[in-house]
Amino acid sequence: MKRNLIAALFAAATVASHAGDYFVKEVVFPAEADSAARVEMASKVVPTPRQIAWQELELTAFLHFGINTFTDREWGDGKEDPALFNPAALDCDQWVRTLSEAGFKMVILTAKHHDGFCLWPTSTTTHSVAASPWRGGKGDVVRELRDACDRYGMKLGLYLSPWDRNAECYGDSERYNSMFVAQLTELLSNYGKVDEVWFDGACGEGPNGKKQEYDWTRFKSVIERLQPDAVTAIMGDDVRWVGNENGTGRLTEWSVTAKKPGILPGAEEYNARFGMSDMGADLGSRSLLCRTDGVRWWPSEVDVSIRPGWFYHDREEAKSLRKLAEIYLNSVGRNSVLLLNIPPDRNGLIASADSARLMELRRWLDSNLGTSLLRDLDLPKRTARLDGPTEINCVELGEEISKGQQIESFDVEVLTPQGWKTAARGTTVGYKRILTLAPVKASALRVTVTGSRGDVTLRNLAAYRIELPAAEAERADLELVPAKEMKAVSVNGSASACAGLEKAFDGDVTTVWTSAPSDGGHEITVDMGREISVDGFVYTPGSDGGFTNTIFKYEFQLSRDGKQWNNVAGGEFGNVVNNPIPQRVFLGKSEKARYFRLRSKATVDGSDRVAIAEISIIRGNEAD
Repeated sequence: MKRNLIAALFAAATVASHAGDYFVKEVVFPAEADSAARVEMASKVVPTPRQIAWQELELTAFLHFGINTFTDREWGDGKEDPALFNPAALDCDQWVRTLSEAGFKMVILTAKHHDGFCLWPTSTTTHSVAASPWRGGKGDVVRELRDACDRYGMKLGLYLSPWDRNAECYGDSERYNSMFVAQLTELLSNYGKVDEVWFDGACGEGPNGKKQEYDWTRFKSVIERLQPDAVTAIMGDDVRWVGNENGTGRLTEWSVTAKKPGILPGAEEYNARFGMSDMGADLGSRSLLCRTDGVRWWPSEVDVSIRPGWFYHDREEAKSLRKLAEIYLNSVGRNSVLLLNIPPDRNGLIASADSARLMELRRWLDSNLGTSLLRDLDLPKRTARLDGPTEINCVELGEEISKGQQIESFDVEVLTPQGWKTAARGTTVGYKRILTLAPVKASALRVTVTGSRGDVTLRNLAAYRIELPAAEAERADLELVPAKEMKAVSVNGSASACAGLEKAFDGDVTTVWTSAPSDGGHEITVDMGREISVDGFVYTPGSDGGFTNTIFKYEFQLSRDGKQWNNVAGGEFGNVVNNPIPQRVFLGKSEKARYFRLRSKATVDGSDRVAIAEISIIRGNEAD
């Protein structure tokens, strides 16, 4: 009787695209479906062919390049002079050749970032390469990249920011949506096959800014009409943002998720109703399935930059090989695709140091994860042997995702002289799961699935003896004013309000100063102890994850006597909401000062408080 009920419910759920015994991409649960029926239906959700092809890429590249490259900013304000864009040696062949040799299969270009500057000669705005001196105003970065991708067999994806700080019509929803559709139409009509369309959800207008209602339904229809084989990412419904920009996937990463993509009507309200967010730890558990209306195949993409920032900045360096190896293990190795940003420099080239680091990563992957030590692999039985007692410290598993994602928990056991021993335990597997474990000598290996939603089919099982690159000490590229030399002067002009402010400059990022509420912003004044040469400062957000009470818009002032003040920097900590790392701000030139003042003009979340884990002063050359 129970089986007949489940079969009936399964039939009722075929409002989704249905192929054989599977639901392609999504299923809506009938209202009467009980927990067992929901779990069974979720086990039958499978990806589309284009989602499978995307997952198999494993490693893709981001190219953040544009007007910000020449203004040394992360988020432009749309007021930049297009004449600043002039990459004298731009060579898209160098980009694609470098990435191809490093093992990347697709590259995604920021065709338009939040500043609205377009890297192709669009008919929709004058804020584009056509108004720049590059190539005499006849250049087209998108075209040159398209041609380079064709020459090297690289897939092409395009990032088009919905948020546009240059467009006069932004905030007039209907007019701007028409402009955006025109831009999207140009990109998807004139540059051949596009494999991924990337819509960033960022918008820093704030509670008092322009309110733009995006017509996601219309945008989606344009993509489906012009590039039906392209996956739509982040705000799209094919690829999901993992929820951070530090290169780490969840330990339990479901490709079958109850979260609704932002491009679908009512998504924000629906996700809030069930407590689901981009950063949430649970997007697909059984308990969540039993409360929500359905699930969809919406796998995770992990985006992170090879440098601290997304755009190229001279003073930044590439992450160490050790860090990149760990990012790979914690992204591709956690059922995600890694989207690694490699920003071209002002000459229009991938920097030699970045290129060298990518080649190091390729060699590390090939030598450590290239050849499995397992023999006599029996995937149906999930067993294998090794050539005698062999030391391993890494195991890789993969499910046949064309048959869904099933594994909820599993054990990895190894055969030692003392018998079978549990070497590792995990939860989800999906397309690929890599686990590192304590080194152990084993002659055989087996995987025991301890929890699943349906029949499990493994497509891969491997074991390795990997060696992580040596840890590198962070380069001491910044000379900071010692915390012990500084003392608090005032908060919002009041010396009596300084209690606890020393936490903001004590040299310890685990101690956080949080201000009292204030409707008029917040301003801290600090005495550096003596007059020094100042090159800039570093703001580290509070330890709450970088969202609540985090400064977004700021002013930075310096003074020699504490009376006469000079505004030396100001603007926004671009993308701090998604990447709450220490925010470095360099002045145009060194300034002599004894006192500094940091003023918060707006927070990320509109809070009436601010939180500072650390504010550090970058010392300049005292001989200047």
